Parts: sequence; structure tokens; C-alpha cells
Amino acid sequence: MPASPGSSLQATLPVGNSIWGWLGLLAFALGSYLLGLGGQYLPTNGDELVYTHIARLTAASGNWLPLVSELDQMRNTKPPLLFWQAMLAGGWGSHWSMAALRTPSLIYTFLITLAVGWSVQQITRDLRSACLGACIYLAFFCTFRFGRTYLTSAPESFWLNLPMFGLLWWKLKNAGPDAAGPGWLAHIGFGLALGLGLAYKSFALIAPAAATLWCAQLATATLNWHRVFEVSARVLLSAVIALGFFGLWFVLDPDPAAVWQEFVLGENAGKMSNPAGYWHTALLGGGFSVWAQLLGYVQNAGLLAFVVLGLMALGLVQGLRAGHLKPAPAHLRILLVWLAVWLLVFTLPSQRSARYLIPAMPALAMLLALYWQRIARGWFVPSLLLCGVFIAVLGRIGWAEQALNIGTSADLVMTELAATMGLLLVVLGLIKPAWTRTCTLAATFAVFAVFGLATAPLNGDSGRYSASSKAAVQQQRIAVPSSFNGQFERFEFLLPGNRLTPYDGDARAFLPAADNAAELQRLLTRHDAVVWLQTRAETVQPLCLPACVVLGQRWEVKGRHQSGEITLANLWYPQQWLFRREWLVSRPAQPS
Repeated sequence: MPASPGSSLQATLPVGNSIWGWLGLLAFALGSYLLGLGGQYLPTNGDELVYTHIARLTAASGNWLPLVSELDQMRNTKPPLLFWQAMLAGGWGSHWSMAALRTPSLIYTFLITLAVGWSVQQITRDLRSACLGACIYLAFFCTFRFGRTYLTSAPESFWLNLPMFGLLWWKLKNAGPDAAGPGWLAHIGFGLALGLGLAYKSFALIAPAAATLWCAQLATATLNWHRVFEVSARVLLSAVIALGFFGLWFVLDPDPAAVWQEFVLGENAGKMSNPAGYWHTALLGGGFSVWAQLLGYVQNAGLLAFVVLGLMALGLVQGLRAGHLKPAPAHLRILLVWLAVWLLVFTLPSQRSARYLIPAMPALAMLLALYWQRIARGWFVPSLLLCGVFIAVLGRIGWAEQALNIGTSADLVMTELAATMGLLLVVLGLIKPAWTRTCTLAATFAVFAVFGLATAPLNGDSGRYSASSKAAVQQQRIAVPSSFNGQFERFEFLLPGNRLTPYDGDARAFLPAADNAAELQRLLTRHDAVVWLQTRAETVQPLCLPACVVLGQRWEVKGRHQSGEITLANLWYPQQWLFRREWLVSRPAQPS
């Protein structure tokens, strides 16, 4: 690590090197996370709506357990703590909104950010370095994507990492390899924290969490048989307590056999097998291969991917130098073990994903903060240019929305102003080398902010049904488009108070006009109303007119495209391929 991390940050902020500049950057980062928290187009994945569906129906049942779902084989997909969190945040259905459901995840993310900043401050004794570490953690795309949505990444990362943060802080106060490690009482607390982490995600996570805690303690102590036995016994106690805490699910659930079958065997054991063969998947499995998993941290970093590659290159160079073979400080060994064990453990299952490495990203953020100035500027430039590309594209999307009358003039002004400021940061970082590193961080948050502002109009009147439209279909049977597990659940927020039946809207959007018209008529005969996605044959009205009544419409972002829909000729015109209308239609009223 740098000999003087605090002084290494001099002259790296366009606003100066005072602490207020760093605090301002951190405030900007936090603000970009708050922007659009309840939006429909927050970066996430489809599983969020599956969990929302289970939490809503379980809350409606009036019982904590068993979990309730209308989706086949998707009920006990996660431990109950995740769903109980949503049930409490949503007031058991009394204020059911995505913002309410996502707020606990955001709180967990900010707590992890605080822990990262505090840890770096304890290492460097410099508050600017602490802000840098916090900003780096928030700049990771995996944090932005999974750190505020209603998923498990933020809660599990907090509780599973709490023992590691505790160990790191303990080592910083009790230096020396001969110092006794955290005692039995501390490991009881570690076990409870790990148990809460398992109760959000899976009992299987005890493997990387306990292994990391064990290896980190041995890596920072003078090894002898007594020390190895003592550390092993204490970590074993933590693991037993954690597994015992998780096991309460089987005691409390009135149907433990279903928990065993659906969660233990279906959700967890299934990930250890693969029809294509273990070694074929491991070596030749593309995105599921070991080679792809080795780049998991790079992938999770998102726009900072090149900076992470620069850190890896720096580590390789320093490792090859004879002068750097001296023992590393205890905190550095803890961070390296933290990263290495999580990566090693998650190369073993047949199903591999960079997302499984998210709990180790705080360690990567701290390493980057400590070596920030030693990473060559050339690694920051590609990330800075990539930020510029994303800002330009998002700014163009905001302009295209205005051309379709999506949003207001104020929305356009805010989006384009943010995009202009973001591009200015890119230019400043390119022309002034002393500012490149910090401008890269600031430009990353500018991307997040422009994204939030560009999608804001779609979360307003243009992207939602009017009050009169919702009033016209209360307590009715509505057919809604859904091309992924649980995707229909989004209409519980758009058209609450109805009975929803999913159909594959994206697949039918590519059918000939006659087939689409016939399908729409079929849905209308079986339901009181239909939510219909605009097809290629439709422009300003659905194909069923005049044999149907349009109750309302909104704009929707198109997620699936056929080959040839996006070309070089129309790439700069997203209004031609990114947006489409969604109509709420019903049968004409029958004469009395």
C-alpha cells in the first residue's frame, strides 16, 4: 500500500483537495442512488418481481409462514427473512410500493458504504481516503444494480461481511501476529450475524463466509497447532450458531417437507449438477465457465472494470519484484483472503455467476482506495471514455422521449443539463491528468444520475395509467403481458386491485397483424380487460378497434428486439426501437 495514502490524494479533485470536495462527491453518489428508487426501470433482474409476488401473497394471507405463491415451483425460493422484510416495509400491503420495498436494501447498502469508509479511515487515518473508498464501492455497477432493488444482495452482504469488518477493525487495534484473535464471545456474535445473512439467502453461504473468516485469522497470526485449533474451534462455533439460526425455518414453517424439497433440493442442490457435465461446463461453459468466473470482480465493477484490471496488473508487477516479498500488513492480507476465498468457493458449483461474488466487493473497494494513486492513469482513461459513451446515449434517449411527448420540458432540461455536466467531467479528466482518477469516479455517478433522470418521465404520467383508467377496471379480470417469471407482478403497482392473468406479450408482438388481432379478440372474450403491447402493425391504435374500447394508455420500454430492428441507420433514433405504447382495452359495453 502507499506509504502515505492521505498525501497521495493531493490535487486529485477538480474542486480542490479539501475534505469538502470529497464529501461533496460522496453526497453526489448517495443522491444518484436515491434518484428513481421506486421507478419501473431501475437496473435489476426479473427475480425482483418473483420475490415481490411471494411477499405480497404471504402478507395477504395474514401469516408469517408458510410462504405463498401462485407461480409453479417458485414459493420457497429464498428464506423467509427476505419476505418478512418486505411485508413489514410494505405495511402488510397497506402502503405497497416499490420504493417502500426497496428502501431496506438501500439502507443496508449505505451501511456497507459506511463500513468501507470507516475501515479505510482506520487504515490510512485520512478522511479523504475514507470518502474515496466509500465512493468506489458505490461506483461499482453491481452495487448500483443490486444494492437498492428488492433482492438479497445488500442484506446478505451486510450480515455476512459484518464478522470480516469486525476482524479487520480488531486487527487494526491489536497489531502483531502473536496477538490473540477475537474471543469466544466475539465469535458468538459472528455466528448470529452469519445466521442473519443465511436467513436472507441460503445456508450454503456458510461455506465461503466461514472459510473466509477462518483463513483470514490464520493469515494474520503466528501459526502453531494450538492457534490453528483455537481458531478452528471458534469459527466452527460461529458456523454452528449460524446454521442453527437458519434451521429455525424448518421449526417455524408448518410445511417443512416443502422447504426441504423446494429450497434445499431444488434451489441449492440443483446448482451442483449440470446436464452438460461438470467439467464441460467448467472449462467450455462460456459465461458459466471457470474462466469467466475468474473475471467476476472485473464484471461486477462495471464502468470501473479497467481500473480493476489495472489493480490486478499492479499486484502482479509488485508480486514479481523481489523487494515486495516482505510480509504484507495484516489488513492487506485480510482483504486479499476475503477476495480469494469467495472467488475460489464460487468456482466449484456448476452454476457460476459474478453476482455470487458481490459480498466480497467491499474488500475490492478498500484495495482500490489504498492503491488508487499507484494504478497507472492509462487504466482510468478507458473507463472515462466509456462513461462518456453512456452519458451521450442516455442524453440522446432523453431527447427522443421529448420528441414522443414523454415527460415535460423540465424533464428534458434536467436530463440534458446532467448529461452536459457529465460530458464536461469526461473532457476535464482527459485533458488534465491530475484530475483523471477523480473525474472517472464523478463521471460514473453522472452516468447513474443521467440514467435516473432519463427514466424519470416513464415513472410519471407518461408511463402510468391515469386515475380514471384505474378506476374503470377495479376488481376485474385483466390479461397482462408477461414474458418472464413473475413479470406480470409489475401490474400490481400499475393496476392494483384486480385479478391478473399473464400471457406472453413479447412473443405475440412479432406475429402477423391478423394473428395479433385474433389473439387480442380471444383475450377479450375471456377477460374483462386486456393490457395490450403495441405490435409492428399498430401505430396509434390497437388492432381491435372499433370492436374494443381503449380505457387508457402509457409508454413502455421495449426489452426484446427481433434481428434487424436495431441498425446503424436507426441507432441514433431510439424512438424507433426503444419505446412502444401499451393500451388498456375492454369489450364495448353491451346495450341494455
